[in-house]
Parts: sequence; C-alpha cells; structure tokens
Amino acid sequence: MQTKWLVAGTTVVLTLISFVLTRVIWPDAPGTPRPPDGLLPFYIVVGLVESFAFGLGVAFLIFGGRMISSFGQGRALNLLTYLSIAWLLINWWPHDNLHRVVRSDFARLIWIEYGFHVTLIAAAACVAYFFVTTLRRTQARMATQGGPSRP
Repeated sequence: MQTKWLVAGTTVVLTLISFVLTRVIWPDAPGTPRPPDGLLPFYIVVGLVESFAFGLGVAFLIFGGRMISSFGQGRALNLLTYLSIAWLLINWWPHDNLHRVVRSDFARLIWIEYGFHVTLIAAAACVAYFFVTTLRRTQARMATQGGPSRP
C-alpha cells in the first residue's frame, strides 16, 4: 500500500516539475506563432497530460522493475519490456516539445521521426510480445492444472 502512495507522489511531483520547466527547457523561438486564445487551453491540457505521462514513466522506472521481473520471461525480455513501458510514457514530453521548437526544419525533424516514432513502434512491439508470451505461458499452466482454457 505504501508503494502506491510513493508512486502517486513521485508522479505528481515530476508532473509539476516537468510542466513548469517545459518552456524553460524548450523556449519558443522569437516570432513563433501563438495559438488563438480559444485554443490555448486545449494545448495547455495536452502539455499537462504529457507531463503527467512523463512523471508516471519516471515513477515506473523507479518502482516498476520488480513487477516486470516477477513474470519470469527472462532477463533480456523483462529489461526490454521495462524500458519500453517507461519510454512509451516518458517520450511524449520531450517529443511534442521538440516538434514545437523544430517546427519545419526538416533536417532536425527527421531525427525526431527516427528517435521517437521508430523507437515507439519498437517499444510497442516489445510490450506486445511480452504480453503474448506471458499470456501463452499462463494459458499453458492453466491447461496443465485443469483450469479453464481458451482457444
């Protein structure tokens, strides 16, 4: 129970820190267009959600390792899955802000495409593989124990 509060507290603190530091780390270039006032709150909400995902991802890095290793999928797959889950959460904060400051500098934009988009696809594939292998292992164990099985 105490771990849940530590995870929640860590997530909230890191959410607030990342949200406050966003424009410090990635300042707008002079002359950058600003969204219309009617749309600005929606961009702020997206920024807050991305900061929350960042905070949750870092909290997962701190507290989630044991949970992943408890599935017994082997050291390499456990580590890749652990890092993949963290990356799927953490990446949005730097990703979106880099898109914002790079704008249409295509030479820098291609680095974002590969650095974030390709790695996100690889991370999702890793998590899917982990899930499928864990599910198959669980189903096989239930079948040998005479429990319910599904096709």
